[in-house]
Amino acid sequence: MRSPDRLTFAPWRPALVKELWALAGGRAFWTLLLLVCPLVGFSFIQALQLYSEASSAAQGAPVAASGLSPRDGILVPTLGSFYVAITLLFPFVAIRALGDEKETGALRLLVQLPYRVSTLIGIKLAVVAAAWLVAAAIAASALVIWCMLGGHVGIAELANLAAGHLLYGLLIGSIALFASAIAESSATAAIITLAFTIGSWVLDFTAAGSSGIAGLLSQLSLTPAIRTFETGILSAGLVAGIVAAIGGFCALAAIWLPPGVPVRSKLLRSVVCIAVVATALGFASTLRATFDVTEDRRNSFPLADQRALSQLKAPLRITVHLSVEDPRYADLKRNVLAKLERVMPDVTVRLAEGVFSPRINPNDDRYGEVTYLYGRRSDVSRSTSHREILPLIYALAGTAPPAPLSTPDYPGYPLVTKAEWALPWFFGGLPLLIVLGWWWSRRPPNISHLTQHRDGGRP
Repeated sequence: MRSPDRLTFAPWRPALVKELWALAGGRAFWTLLLLVCPLVGFSFIQALQLYSEASSAAQGAPVAASGLSPRDGILVPTLGSFYVAITLLFPFVAIRALGDEKETGALRLLVQLPYRVSTLIGIKLAVVAAAWLVAAAIAASALVIWCMLGGHVGIAELANLAAGHLLYGLLIGSIALFASAIAESSATAAIITLAFTIGSWVLDFTAAGSSGIAGLLSQLSLTPAIRTFETGILSAGLVAGIVAAIGGFCALAAIWLPPGVPVRSKLLRSVVCIAVVATALGFASTLRATFDVTEDRRNSFPLADQRALSQLKAPLRITVHLSVEDPRYADLKRNVLAKLERVMPDVTVRLAEGVFSPRINPNDDRYGEVTYLYGRRSDVSRSTSHREILPLIYALAGTAPPAPLSTPDYPGYPLVTKAEWALPWFFGGLPLLIVLGWWWSRRPPNISHLTQHRDGGRP
């Protein structure tokens, strides 16, 4: 018999066990796992073949070998297929955690239990996280195979990628819970959730790189969030923003879940919730702390320049006379602007065209110029390389360029191997284990064992 103290300490435990058992008994969860196996397996094997071919061509060429990063060649493509599965298939698992109870009428009984609605939503989000972890184990098995073949994995890079995909999965799960709370059926909730996810893809493809209102709308897409983690950057503002969005959708689900509450009251509470989340997102956007977790430090300047630039306290204002569709703008942003924003304390970048004004005329004589204003001194350059821009900034600041520090070059990790033997694992072994797990979850309880336990072990 459990002690009253233990029941008081974890009163949510029975509800959590019930939700986990319902997850294991649902077909959507096992179907997700079965579909993830070939997706991840095919992507991993294709990535391994391409990486092996590139490694074979780089043999005996240290410069070419230094460009071979397992993060780019193996981790990102493998987890990319997992991202697709989470986007398109995972919502159906999350919706089942709440949708079935609304359709069967069990929700009215559920809200009468001695739990707060926020506790119930928290338990369901925990179950969604558990489902994600089980699905992620399939992708993790691919990385185990990679290590068995002798491949290299950067711990910081892997941890950053895993954290990004976990946050993305929880965000998708929280959207699905909110959709289930406002919809009357699971089918409607699925449509609402896919409207968020697929609509985010469409928004990213059509509006990314655009200026004006379209450029602002592209920032609402969910895809750039995971892309930042894939580039090897850990951003405190991005993490805080995703956590705020997850909390916001869960709070909205808790507001709309209880039956019998007037719609007017739910709408007023929703407005307050959205205002709080918007404030949190605004605060998150002010967090500038970022960390380059890549082993080759591709997102950072050389170490000596990083230290010198971080000491420049005056504001740096950069005006770019380029259209956002111009490839030179993409190179400038990747090679210089993004790195300056991460290392210097006060950097502002703006396009000369403004946010809502017409695009710059490429025939303009100033097109292609970039103006750098530091304090009261300014200079102009057309270069997109940090080797030319950084000396310009040091000259504006009146400081000498720092002496380069001796740091080891990134060696690269070429690996020539084959992984045909992994095909049976992803297309045979893993699916078989999943089917066995589904069969075990469908077994009826052992009544005789329970009876003996109740009778003190007497037959």
